[in-house]
Amino acid sequence: MIGSLGYVLAALLCVFLPIKVAAVCMLGFLAFISGCLHLDGLADSADGLLSSRPRERALEIMKDSRTGAMGVVAIIFLLLGKYAALSSMDIKMFCLTIFFMPLAGRCSLVFVMAMQNYARKEGGLGQLFYSEKSKKAAILSLLIIMFLLAVLAPSAIAVVFITLFCTLFLFTRWCNTKLGGATGDTLGAACEIAEMVTAIAFVTLV
Repeated sequence: MIGSLGYVLAALLCVFLPIKVAAVCMLGFLAFISGCLHLDGLADSADGLLSSRPRERALEIMKDSRTGAMGVVAIIFLLLGKYAALSSMDIKMFCLTIFFMPLAGRCSLVFVMAMQNYARKEGGLGQLFYSEKSKKAAILSLLIIMFLLAVLAPSAIAVVFITLFCTLFLFTRWCNTKLGGATGDTLGAACEIAEMVTAIAFVTLV
């Protein structure tokens, strides 16, 4: 639903605005459609994962509502990465990428939940989405995104799938090593990172 709405909005914006301006507008759309919750997760994850503190202290840092230097830098680089990719495309590819970015991000959330245990013993917001059916949901998500890629962007199947798989594999390994699993923040970070690498994957086809 988010991708379809984004596709229509992107197509309308491109009628009236240069693609670089449309790219900025769509970055705002993708951020605010989730209340910037995933960007906040990215910032908190960067503060914890990039700190030199042990596991328990890193988890405490991530729980702090304040954003540190690492979090700010992570958000800047992520938004720059998305913008650079989107602004380098033609209008057709731009709209198509906007459709797949939120889809890939949300599917990645399910993939990560299927691959990782929850790291916080006391529980948290992210744990609300865990269930015994996480692995089945991950398989369904994979089938959905592969089907839509095959129908709408067949030339992108291999590069998007390989890019997403490698990125999520490395990110989950990092989270497991540093934190012992996933948190609500790292789930949000996975969504944002997946959106960025999807945009980068599509721009390689231009």
